[in-house]
Amino acid sequence: MISAQEFIARQDRLLAQCQPHSVCIIPAASLVTRSRDTEYLFRQDSDFWYLTGFEEPNAWLILSNHPRYGERYRAMVVQEKDKSAEIWQGKRLGAEAALARFSLDEAFELQELEEALLESIQGHEHVYYALGCHAQHDTLFKDALTTLREAPKESLAPKAIFDLLPILHEMRLFKSACEVAVMKAAAEITARAHKRAMQFATPGCFEYQLEAEIHHEFAMAGARAPAYSTIVGSGSNGCILHYTQNNAQIKDGDLILIDAGAEYQGYAADITRTFPANGKFTSAQRDIYALVLKAQKSVLDKLAPGVTLTEAMLHSAEIITQGLIDLGILSGSMADNLEQERWRDYYMHGVGHFIGLDVHDVGNYKSDGEDRPLKPSMVITVEPGIYISEDSDAPEQYKGIGIRIEDDVVITATGVEVLTADVPKEMDEIEALMRAK
Repeated sequence: MISAQEFIARQDRLLAQCQPHSVCIIPAASLVTRSRDTEYLFRQDSDFWYLTGFEEPNAWLILSNHPRYGERYRAMVVQEKDKSAEIWQGKRLGAEAALARFSLDEAFELQELEEALLESIQGHEHVYYALGCHAQHDTLFKDALTTLREAPKESLAPKAIFDLLPILHEMRLFKSACEVAVMKAAAEITARAHKRAMQFATPGCFEYQLEAEIHHEFAMAGARAPAYSTIVGSGSNGCILHYTQNNAQIKDGDLILIDAGAEYQGYAADITRTFPANGKFTSAQRDIYALVLKAQKSVLDKLAPGVTLTEAMLHSAEIITQGLIDLGILSGSMADNLEQERWRDYYMHGVGHFIGLDVHDVGNYKSDGEDRPLKPSMVITVEPGIYISEDSDAPEQYKGIGIRIEDDVVITATGVEVLTADVPKEMDEIEALMRAK
């Protein structure tokens, strides 16, 4: 669990990177309508969660380094206590309790939001805000600016407005030890769910039943929601990269590709495993699986500080290209296939991405136009794959095979730490696990 002290330290680090006489304004998420008068399960905005750990909607965080406040100023606007609303929708923290819980200088109720925004912005030379992310929030922010600009006295409006996100997202890119520990817990929950799905699977069951097994394991461990829509693709459905219908009946001889990750205490896991529905890989399936696994292991060995994701991608492409040539799926020379990128017919996506509070987490992949080298405390996925559609020119025995193997890793001083190692990926280990169900 992330401590209150760590959230405060993040706020202080954010303010330290802002110009003097600045205020940062960060709104929380709102409830999202699912249909008519029902809402989706609330999920906090990732940036707001990163700075506060507060789980209620419609809040605002205000931070200032203006000298009039001394070293720093923290305030929050929160939903007011409301007996009737709390009977229907649950307890609210309220402004008075928020003061102590978040070590605030001031706390306001939501009905005081417009006044709080005006007071927090006026007199500051610089405002940091993520303009353009949410229309309703932008309207309130712009209304406050307009009021200050049109004031009859000397203007108290800020001189400049800066985008908050580049600073905040650069902070989020590097995970603390506590964040890594939470992500490790999310990975362990997810690993158990994948193993459970492997042991449940059998020809004749439905993809959505495997999805249900996975989500049950998540929820029973305190991860009430997946970090993204769960993919359970059997047979040729495994060749659809973001397949989420999950409604097909699984046939004997099918491979099952499951891409699923738990969200635990706000942080995502992201694991993909591919396994045979009947517990036994065919010869053709073994050919492709062995190639994907070889590429993944080689990338894991290569990753270290200073390596870029582009370099890792090209490395995986070289291994997969040579393997596809050896299997007769690609023809021609290695050099020609790489130059023409013919491997992209079977390996269409990147080798990995940042992961954290969002499954496709924030962070720039380039710096000054150049590929950004990986650094310690970054967390990424490593997920090569091969997808051979039914209408491809590949030999018949390989058609309809889709395989991806994905793990989450922390970049360390010397290489990587694999967070998701608890779920097997060696073919013999997968078959043994399935036999033991």
